[in-house]
Amino acid sequence: MRVLLVEDNRAMRDTIAEHLRACGFAVDAVQCGDDAIGAVSLATYDAIILDLGLPDMDGLEVLRHLRRARGADTPALILTARDAIADRVGGLDAGADDYILKPFDLTELEARLRAVLRRPGVRRDAIYSYGDLTFDPASRSAMVVNANLDLTRREASVLEELIRAAGRIVVKDTLEERLYGFDEEVSGNALEASVSRLRRKLQAAKSGIGIEAARGIGYRLQSGVTS
Repeated sequence: MRVLLVEDNRAMRDTIAEHLRACGFAVDAVQCGDDAIGAVSLATYDAIILDLGLPDMDGLEVLRHLRRARGADTPALILTARDAIADRVGGLDAGADDYILKPFDLTELEARLRAVLRRPGVRRDAIYSYGDLTFDPASRSAMVVNANLDLTRREASVLEELIRAAGRIVVKDTLEERLYGFDEEVSGNALEASVSRLRRKLQAAKSGIGIEAARGIGYRLQSGVTS
């Protein structure tokens, strides 16, 4: 899942981004409202984490703009030091899905982010299934029948995108957009390497589900694929 983080404090921005990446999210981290608006015009996000005290415009102004643009249905979690009831009401009225006061614990932020992603209309099913394979986005865990798959963060992200497509081809460019942030250095064969490792782990678990490569296009999960 890909998240847009909008926070002008560099130390806080880097800390939050590092934590969320370790939890399996692809994160684009920007410092101002203009950059946030530009990012939403270029990429599709599963959620937006938005600070209100930005240097170029108020965060609520950014949120209103995003609600009118591509991010209209994207869950938004507001970060702020403003604790007045009027400020909270204003944020919710502007389209925020949740509100967290600074200072906060990173594990609470992660929990709240996952909570808004589980709400109806954002993710219809808590757990994805395809054949003998299941994936739980909340715990980032996968199983073949009753056996756990030991996946890296990147492998889990690849599997999530593929299983969400339910056997349809996921275009390579789309996969890369969903898995990597703007500022992540990605080698030319990084995606292929992750897919290859995931394929081997499915084979080792004797899953009836494999990963088929559509040459030059992308990948999909398919029943009975063994290579």
